[in-house]
Amino acid sequence: MLGAEPGYRSELVRLGAPGLVSEAEASRRETLVRRSPLFAGLTASECREIVSAAHEKHFARRQTIFVKGDLVQQVILLTSGAAKTVQFTASRAEVILGLRGPGELVGTVGLRPQDRHHLMAQALVSSAALVWDAAAFEAFSQRSMHLRCNITHILCQQLHELEERYREIATEKVAARLSLQFVRLIPRVGRRVDGGIEIRLNRKELAQLTGTTLFTVSRLLSGWNQRGIVRTHREAVSVHNFEALAQLSEGAQDDTLRGSTSLNQPRRARTYRCGNDPVFGRVGRVVPQLHR
Repeated sequence: MLGAEPGYRSELVRLGAPGLVSEAEASRRETLVRRSPLFAGLTASECREIVSAAHEKHFARRQTIFVKGDLVQQVILLTSGAAKTVQFTASRAEVILGLRGPGELVGTVGLRPQDRHHLMAQALVSSAALVWDAAAFEAFSQRSMHLRCNITHILCQQLHELEERYREIATEKVAARLSLQFVRLIPRVGRRVDGGIEIRLNRKELAQLTGTTLFTVSRLLSGWNQRGIVRTHREAVSVHNFEALAQLSEGAQDDTLRGSTSLNQPRRARTYRCGNDPVFGRVGRVVPQLHR
């Protein structure tokens, strides 16, 4: 149990019936979030207590989760599906700042009650989430050092990813940037489909994510499709040769990808890192956490 203070339990009950769940339901939810970075280091009983205070919410494909300017009234943790966070330019062009998968927070956490969202969030596919009242979640974080540390770590990781993407836009060619994005996305939102790993993003969204044009993304994907690296669909791209894709992500430094060297020639399997997740160089061994 998390450390309690006078009025703590009554506050949770007052904040709503979501906290009144059965032991079996609490255990089911605890299983869903056990591998989430948000709950790293917490005991099973602490996890069950926190998830019991949430309610489950489902989002349809392309449903808006919140918009820029909304008050930060909830903490949202995806348990299935995927979501994107975006901002808009003065001309209303969309810029994707982040993608979130199961076990990840959508939006900000730990802000003051009067703070507002600076982004819009939208479900990419049919998704489910655990949702807490922001005040109730803040009460939990004040009583759990592990939870506070996890929140700080998550925010630092998100900032680091933005810094990496900024550096890539400034220094890398578009092909390397696009392939690096696929390497990041596979363990986060990839799904095994027809012998490949499917990413449910269309070409326009991939262009927004990598800071380039729809034409450039279409040209690159067409070439990769012909080489058997990916297969393109109207609203998705599936990766079928991960090792070749990972080599492309090193293309800015690896001259062997040019000229006579073929990406289909046998090579020693390598291990790549995407955040904290190991990603292996052959599609059959890509990330054990893939969502089926």
